[in-house]
Amino acid sequence: MNRRTWLIAFATVSLTLLAGVVAYTTGRPSPGAETRLPIIIKFSHVVANNTPKGKAALRFKELAEAATHGRVKVEVYPNSSLYKDKEELEALQLGAVQMLAPSLAKFGPFGVKEFEVFDLPYIFPSKAALYRVTQGPIGRDLFKKLEPKGITGLAYWDNGFKVMSANRPLHVPADFRGLRMRIQSSKVLDAQMRALGAVPQVLAFSEVYPALQSGVVDGTENPPSNLYTQKMNEVQKYVTVSDHGYLGYAVIVNKKFWEGLPEDIRAALEGAMQQATDYANAIAQQENDVALAAVQKTGKTVVYHLSDSEKAQWRAALLPVQQQMEARLGKDLIDALNHEAEAAEIK
Repeated sequence: MNRRTWLIAFATVSLTLLAGVVAYTTGRPSPGAETRLPIIIKFSHVVANNTPKGKAALRFKELAEAATHGRVKVEVYPNSSLYKDKEELEALQLGAVQMLAPSLAKFGPFGVKEFEVFDLPYIFPSKAALYRVTQGPIGRDLFKKLEPKGITGLAYWDNGFKVMSANRPLHVPADFRGLRMRIQSSKVLDAQMRALGAVPQVLAFSEVYPALQSGVVDGTENPPSNLYTQKMNEVQKYVTVSDHGYLGYAVIVNKKFWEGLPEDIRAALEGAMQQATDYANAIAQQENDVALAAVQKTGKTVVYHLSDSEKAQWRAALLPVQQQMEARLGKDLIDALNHEAEAAEIK
């Protein structure tokens, strides 16, 4: 997208916001206005509507429009239909969109590398450990790091633990040797694949299916819902349920836009976001279980569950990644996540 297009988009959004604020700061249209213009929230994301994130975005739309009695209109753009991975954060900063839900790995290349701590393999032994981080001080402190970028963090949405896929069985680390594995742009994920003996390849999410189909890459990692809804299983013969890593999202907004909203509108949207977050986190595991069963039902892809001894080999191969990433992410932050994981297991 060229600079002129960006500027046009930015101007359009600015005028929309201005009209909305004038009309709703007092709850009445400005003098001479014949109609009320709704405040538009463009919500862009890169996955399908029938994924946990896609469904949560639509639920937020429904809740937000009801809570504001139509004073806000949420336009949801799924499947990279508006912006791709590499474009969406810049678009948010420019005001071309108001809301995103990027995967947590996206913030590393964006300059907030601490978010890559979520990519560390086997850092979360359970959802209880995860929620102690995302719903506690660590999660809030990470959101504060986005504010100098002109971004406000609203919520963490869950998608669950990842599986590996390829066109050959992946049972032990040696099976990865030489495979070209697609990853998000994350130094942690790069180190993870190299620790397994694979060659990491960074690709935008919208480019993964054609890359797998053409053989540009040999395999990838995803929660089952993303794998199935993008039809990646159609070009991957083997899926290994490894639960080796986590994929979650941060729902974020343009800070200037958010703080410029009337207080009653912002409060209503915060309530809608909390309800949408509860919904997203409640359905994530169910959606992934259904997707994995659907992949298996096709009979075209072999779904394999690691044995305890095989998982131990994966853990042994991947545990050194934590130490490798101490200089990038901070030893204190990694230790804090491990402490939360231990506390969750004790409970």
